[in-house]
Amino acid sequence: MINAVALLSFSAQNWLWPAVTFVVAATALVIWSYRAPGPVGPLRGVCLALKLLGLAALALCLLEPTWTGQRARPGSNFFAVLADNSQGMQIKDQGASVTRGETLQALVDPARSDWQATLADTFELRRYTFDGRLQPTRDFRELIFDGRSSAIGGALKTLAERFQGRPLGGVLLLTDGNATDLAGMVADVTGLPPIYPVVIGRRGPARDLAVQQVQVSQSAFEDAPVTIQADVAATGFTREPVTARLLDQDGRLVEERTLDGRADGAILPFRFQLKPERPGLSFYQVEVGPQDGSPVAPAAGAAVSGPTEEATTVNNRRVIAVDRGQGPYRVLYVTGRPNWEFKFLNRAVSEDREVELVALIRVAKREPKFDFRGRAGETSNPLFRGFGNQAPEEVERYDQPVLVRLNTRDEFELRSGFPRTPEDLYGYHAVILDDLEAGFFSADQSMLLQKFVSERGGGLLMLGGMESFQEGSYQRTPIGEMLPVYLDRPEDPLPSGAVRWQMAREGWLQTWARLRDNEAEERERIDTLPAFEVINRVRAVKPGASVIATAQDAEGGEVPALIVQRFGRGRTGALTIGDFWRWGMQDATARVDMDKAWRQTVRWLVSDVPARVELSIEAEAGDANGAVRVQVRVRDAKFQPVDDATVAVEVTPVLAEGVSVPVKLLAEASLTEAGLYEVTFVPRLTGGYRAAAVATNAIGAEVGRDEAGWSTDLAAEEFRSLTPNVALLEDLARRTGGEVIEAGGLPAFVRSLPERKVPMMETWSYPLWHTPWMLAFALACLLTEWGLRRWKGLP
Repeated sequence: MINAVALLSFSAQNWLWPAVTFVVAATALVIWSYRAPGPVGPLRGVCLALKLLGLAALALCLLEPTWTGQRARPGSNFFAVLADNSQGMQIKDQGASVTRGETLQALVDPARSDWQATLADTFELRRYTFDGRLQPTRDFRELIFDGRSSAIGGALKTLAERFQGRPLGGVLLLTDGNATDLAGMVADVTGLPPIYPVVIGRRGPARDLAVQQVQVSQSAFEDAPVTIQADVAATGFTREPVTARLLDQDGRLVEERTLDGRADGAILPFRFQLKPERPGLSFYQVEVGPQDGSPVAPAAGAAVSGPTEEATTVNNRRVIAVDRGQGPYRVLYVTGRPNWEFKFLNRAVSEDREVELVALIRVAKREPKFDFRGRAGETSNPLFRGFGNQAPEEVERYDQPVLVRLNTRDEFELRSGFPRTPEDLYGYHAVILDDLEAGFFSADQSMLLQKFVSERGGGLLMLGGMESFQEGSYQRTPIGEMLPVYLDRPEDPLPSGAVRWQMAREGWLQTWARLRDNEAEERERIDTLPAFEVINRVRAVKPGASVIATAQDAEGGEVPALIVQRFGRGRTGALTIGDFWRWGMQDATARVDMDKAWRQTVRWLVSDVPARVELSIEAEAGDANGAVRVQVRVRDAKFQPVDDATVAVEVTPVLAEGVSVPVKLLAEASLTEAGLYEVTFVPRLTGGYRAAAVATNAIGAEVGRDEAGWSTDLAAEEFRSLTPNVALLEDLARRTGGEVIEAGGLPAFVRSLPERKVPMMETWSYPLWHTPWMLAFALACLLTEWGLRRWKGLP
């Protein structure tokens, strides 16, 4: 806000020349009067200047000089006062005798300070409190400091909407500046007048431990597939041990770690690795505190007097949602001949309760037409018995492969061989091809398999063998296009002799490709692997693909052994070694490692594969109440969007502080994306939440269901930082033309507001020419001049 500028104007400008004539004549006369001989010194000059100044003041009165300016028109402008009512105001700063809230209450108490009355003399005063939302108040008696958030951005936006088109002169913002709705964002000040923040709280740090951020990462590493990192800000705990505990949903201790405190405000990274006992969605708690377990503040935000206590314990706990996914994940294994690879793969995957391996094994290739002598009256191939009804016109066609189905869901699954329709193939999450030539698939089946990966988002893994990759004639086929390697004939000859497995640089970074949790043990394990004798040579790796492992011959030459890449919505992989089963032939330890490697590879292959019904949680950006948008995507058997579905969502609080009552919601179809259904949920409790969605089609049949979880802790966000956010408040003031006001200077600032520029101003004028002090000034100059001359005996 800019101060109104007062200007000097002259009302009787027609007296300008007479006044000038008078001043000129008087100046000449005075100078002539001082012509008498005598000593010339500074005193004589001062007397001359005083007489001329007095005469000039009298001449100025002829022009009727007037001060004119602008000021706020009384009662025509609004002025808003916003007071923070969040729990963060319950903090007692280090060295302070009262809390921030008590300081604020004293500041707005009319019995202690009359600045509000002074402000109301000129402005229409509007008082508000804010926490998660903006609320009007008459006298700030509602300040009890129990709000779970400080929505400074939301409060200012609401204020701008309420006073749109109305003369709002300014905003007085009483807060510590710790906004919970502006993380990483800049407040929108569009349409707002100058903001004058008053910083509540001392700028020095308070002793506190705060869980700043919790990150959950998941991988296919079987021993510890979930990694949780909690970043803890420790203030006042320099060189003191700080302990973080990870608790499961039942309150049992999972892991405990201790780190020494560093400089004030430094982040202590606590890292936990675990393997959830149950599939699907689980909830955990991270709690942090002093190692000695010394008592902390008993209430949310309440401060205690002991020098070793924390300012608050509200920010010492976080609830975490971990979603490991829940099967069954169905993997279709197709091979051109019975082999050892399937034996080890099937045995390994059978130990994973979430993965189902369905096998389609060709035990005999197509044979030339000839007569079969089977049962009495039977003219068809007895080995082909069970694969569909053979029509009479097809009885003589005996050139069909003989296939065996294993681990099928029922007698109809894969009855006609490899799937020919999207409905049949898209029910799987991944496909593994082993020692099978491209001619096994029809052109339609090859294109269907490509769409399975690129559009459905499935996984594809090709294993090495005599009829895989180039040997299987996959070059220039839809399946070959998906592989992460070029299948043209390589110019270099194959490695001579046996090859040994070596981890590539990218492989060390992929947890699913490793079996040990540290590099030394992993290298030791790799050194014990057997030599492999069968490898499919490829010309090169495609751009964008990652080499996980290589095969190295005795002469040091290397060729890619395990390569992966993204393809459309899915992923593909190529294992060029054709006798990987040799690993499991060593001893019991080797077989355990091999089984683990297969399980991790299959888990990687099916990870991120979408289901027909998918539920996701998206936080509403900038919402101070923790609102989330529940999104459910529904697809049919061909994985096309379903627009006429009914989606019911049930949200259940977990580990919440309060009564946990499920809430049932009905999601509505989105107007921007086909097959997307959305509903907004505002949590009322602090803790975790589980959302379960059930989608039904137009005839009421269930399409599918899914669940997801998240956690909300507005109080922890409120107490993320206990130091007043002066930078934010200064930015608000700078971008709106305001200024940061000290609490002690508030009365003086309020008195200056009427002279500052506001929407509704009025002009004021103050005549100088007939004021007593103007005449007194002229007389004072003349009398002083006369007195000096008489004192010094000047003529």
